Amino acid sequence: MALINARNLGITLGAPLFSNLNFAVEAGDRLGLIAANGRGKSTLLRCIAGSLEPTAGEITRSRGLRVGHVEQDVPAGLLATPFYDAVHQALPAEQAETEAWRVDVVLASLDVPQDFYRRPLGKLSGGWQRLALLARVWVTEPDVLLLDEPTNHLDLARISQLEEWLTALPRDVPVVMSSHDRAFLDATTNRTLFLRPEQSQGFSLPYSRAREALDEIDAADERKFQRDMKTAQQLRRQAAKLNNIGINSGSDLLVVKTKQLKQRAERLEDAARPAHQERSAGAIKLTNRGTHAKVLVTLDDAAVETPDGTLLFKTGKRWICQGDRIVLLGRNGAGKSRLVSLIRKAITEAGSVPDTLRATPSVVLGYADQALADLRDDDTPLAMIGRRFDIGDQRARSLLAGAGVNVDMQDRPIGRLSGGQRARLGMLALRLANPNFYLLDEPTNHLDIDGQETLETELLEREASCLLVSHDRSFVRAVGNRFWLIDKRRLVEVDGPEEFFVSVAAMRE
Repeated sequence: MALINARNLGITLGAPLFSNLNFAVEAGDRLGLIAANGRGKSTLLRCIAGSLEPTAGEITRSRGLRVGHVEQDVPAGLLATPFYDAVHQALPAEQAETEAWRVDVVLASLDVPQDFYRRPLGKLSGGWQRLALLARVWVTEPDVLLLDEPTNHLDLARISQLEEWLTALPRDVPVVMSSHDRAFLDATTNRTLFLRPEQSQGFSLPYSRAREALDEIDAADERKFQRDMKTAQQLRRQAAKLNNIGINSGSDLLVVKTKQLKQRAERLEDAARPAHQERSAGAIKLTNRGTHAKVLVTLDDAAVETPDGTLLFKTGKRWICQGDRIVLLGRNGAGKSRLVSLIRKAITEAGSVPDTLRATPSVVLGYADQALADLRDDDTPLAMIGRRFDIGDQRARSLLAGAGVNVDMQDRPIGRLSGGQRARLGMLALRLANPNFYLLDEPTNHLDIDGQETLETELLEREASCLLVSHDRSFVRAVGNRFWLIDKRRLVEVDGPEEFFVSVAAMRE
């Protein structure tokens, strides 16, 4: 029996996000919601939770159903609240004293360290804040769990922990989740719903298999559309020939036949529907200016240290060469970001790092950090692009629009852009820098699946040289051709990422 039923559901915010959507949520469902940035996933979750009314259609819930909704962001009013108190406050008032033990059970199930209990949420990492929001909902013992981008800000260990936690949930508690993490979706879902403005598609399959099935449907639809349009053209050509013959011969029969052929062509054309084409949330394009240098960066047993001088690891003798797409692997705190920072300085401020780390003078850097720190909230997209690149106002506006920052957002503060728009703005700045070497720290953060796949394609087709850090397992597998692992205070080269992924899952931080 369905716990939640959606019938002919539609949401229009300026343009339709989805329409005529029908689906049910039953016990045991692990339903993944898939759509591009800004195409209705969070909106649909709010409708299911009952905090937003749909534009059309209705959602019915079983009597007394408790729906737990884990949204993306921590409410500002909770940032000063200690972790434990933030979860305890989520209990109904009548249970706050007698059932406080449930808070301890939930925090233990999520492996929250005791010394975190009294820390304000605002002093914790984005990953721990995500787990705090999850704990606040789970302590209320919901009958249905809604998760909005649950892996945002989580490292590999926490993603693995979340996967295990979801797997261990009681099977009668369905979970509906929106996510852009393809590996996470494959590990946790048994159903997939692709949201579209028209004809959303649902499958009783995890993401990758559902995606294959959807691609087959779209390909079949496109073949049928092309056949129908070709047949309509043939009918019109036949009608034109018969019409000429009919006029010359004065045959009424041929005139009638001509009219019938035209009507058949019109019916085919009216009924024909092209296959769905996903409207991009903004183009992602990279460049590669190239270089004659074979070796781009040389690491001559460089020491990577904390700011206070504590040794994290030594690199050994290593080279980054043209065509390398090196993935830097290591557990949190191992020193990945410190190495990225040192390489960046070696390229942009050659004299500021020891000569054990050297960059070839012809290297032109393209750098993106996970926080998009180069994009100031109080700056505007147009001003930022115009200041950094001498391309003129009109071209800047055109490029911004192509990257998904439309005209009415170009003169507004960057802080008002969505995460997806900010990520694409950052990618546009990378492209305009015209680098021959990329340093990418969590580049898929905030990108939807279409954006992730486009970035993968651009890196491969441009034969871009890069060193990257990422917790996105699908991205790492698709892009990397070399893998460096920080292990036991040494940087070692490994054949691939899988052993590291398994080790993280087996021994969480």
